[in-house]
Amino acid sequence: MPDYTHLLATRLTPGQRHALELVTGVARAHAMTVYLTGGAVRDIISGSSVRDLDISVQGNALKLRKDLEKAGLTLTGEHEPSRTLFFLRNRHTRLEVSSTRTEYFPKPARPEYKPAGILDDLRRRDFTANAMALSLNEGSYGLLLDPLNGTADIQAQHLRLASNYGFLDDPIRMVRATRLLARTGWTMEERTKTRYANAKSEDVIEHITAYQRGYELEEIAYEEDALSVLRAMESEGWMKHLFPAWTHHSVDVSGLHKLHDRHVQLLMAGLHPDAAAAAFTQLTAKMSSSNLGTLKRLFPRKSLVQDAAALEHDAKEFSKQLFAKENAKPSQTWRLFHGANAEAVLWLFFTGKGAALLNRYDSFFTKWNEARQKLPYAILQEMRIKPELTGYADILDKMTFAFMDGELTSEETIRKFLEPFSPPAPPPPVSLRKPRAVKRVVAPKSKKKAAKPAHTDAAHDPAALAAIAAAEAAPTAPSPATAKPAAKVAAKAVGKTEKPVASAQPATKAAAAKAVSALPAAKTTSSGSKDKKPAAAAKTTAPTKKAAATAAKPKPTQPKRAQAQPASAKKKTATKPAPAKKADKKAAAKPAAKKPATKPAQGKNKKDKKKAGKKK
Repeated sequence: MPDYTHLLATRLTPGQRHALELVTGVARAHAMTVYLTGGAVRDIISGSSVRDLDISVQGNALKLRKDLEKAGLTLTGEHEPSRTLFFLRNRHTRLEVSSTRTEYFPKPARPEYKPAGILDDLRRRDFTANAMALSLNEGSYGLLLDPLNGTADIQAQHLRLASNYGFLDDPIRMVRATRLLARTGWTMEERTKTRYANAKSEDVIEHITAYQRGYELEEIAYEEDALSVLRAMESEGWMKHLFPAWTHHSVDVSGLHKLHDRHVQLLMAGLHPDAAAAAFTQLTAKMSSSNLGTLKRLFPRKSLVQDAAALEHDAKEFSKQLFAKENAKPSQTWRLFHGANAEAVLWLFFTGKGAALLNRYDSFFTKWNEARQKLPYAILQEMRIKPELTGYADILDKMTFAFMDGELTSEETIRKFLEPFSPPAPPPPVSLRKPRAVKRVVAPKSKKKAAKPAHTDAAHDPAALAAIAAAEAAPTAPSPATAKPAAKVAAKAVGKTEKPVASAQPATKAAAAKAVSALPAAKTTSSGSKDKKPAAAAKTTAPTKKAAATAAKPKPTQPKRAQAQPASAKKKTATKPAPAKKADKKAAAKPAAKKPATKPAQGKNKKDKKKAGKKK
């Protein structure tokens, strides 16, 4: 389903959108609902160019006349029976404002009107393609009303009567059907074609009114291909009833084609002149002055005649401005083209002669596009001049004018030109994240220190640490009497734990060395036993207190050797702890080697008991 709101914004010209806003605002101020109807909706849906705007209001449209004129619209005609007003905005935007109504035909082409709602107004129309409306009201803007399924006929490109007696009630609809078929290239639906032939054979066309004749004659001049429409209506015989003096022989064909080409060039350059007044002069170029005067008097809207008469005067005024000194620069010429009357620009382009005049038009068509292509978008991005910047389009226009006038010849001049428009650089982004904590780097331990064993559970034992602390607090050269209690305490601490005790500090004194050396010995004793039964071996992993005390005891010969040494040796031992440490290690290693490793724990306990008895 198409988005009709989007179609209203894109299929209409800027002038038509503005005129539609003016009428909508005035109608809402009078508490009237307003709709876009008729041919405008048909052209929007079919994709054709919208020639005029048909606006219907639920209420008396004649009451809007003064307010619409105050809003800037020019009244060009009025049909009081149908409550229809004809307006013109900026000399080329045509619109009709009428009241919603129903029609009854007591006689052919003699309708009687009554106010009605929008749906009844759509059903009384001529063809289904014209019986549609788009809401312009708040809350329903863009809503399509299509009671007769006109969108299906537009897709099928069929012209279908909205009423079975449409041609008999209003014979001017046959003329309108011929004009629409010649413009769109559609075909007439079968039953509609039959009714068309029946009404034509009954000569009901003779009942049309003067108002209807003048309205249809004026519509020919507003067609894009007016010559084809005129020939189609002439072949059907309708021109004999409308105006017999107007035939294809009255047309300047070559002039009409030239005018069409000039019109297309201006459209491509961005100008949108209404070519109806200029085309009317070529469509009636070979008609006598008397017939031409009679034809003009038939038109219900006088704007076409007035615009055609003003073409020569407006074109001369534009030519004077074009060659004035204040418009010598290319940028000034471009501004003049867009600020002048578009119809005058078209007529001077069509009738003007001379190399100087044609060069001005050629510059307008070419130099603007060439200058537009020179815009340095990379430099614009670098200087933070982006499309979201306020006034971005104006900056591009000013820069294009500078290129047209030859003011920007290098990158330096471009940057200097853009410097006033460049916004300041944005501040650096503020980080809301907390700074990461600085990791403490632990200094590596000295290589001189002894490496800690893998199992350090015993090092955390309070008893073992107390023994080592007591040993360190002892004098530098401990006597054998003081060394024994320290060794016993260390041995008892080892007996309470399953794992060997590792010293937290390297032992520098003899007593501490003896206490520490007893720990791996206990481990060797427990792990070195090779019992075939795993359960029994697990039970004997922790040695008894007596076995630990025995293992910690030094040999009886060790103190004797210490006593036999001379006094000088004792002094050396006290001053040099390293040799004493080696000796203590050897002494500690000897008892560990004598431990039985293969005997079970039970036999070991028996031997310990015998040794204890002998000592006693």
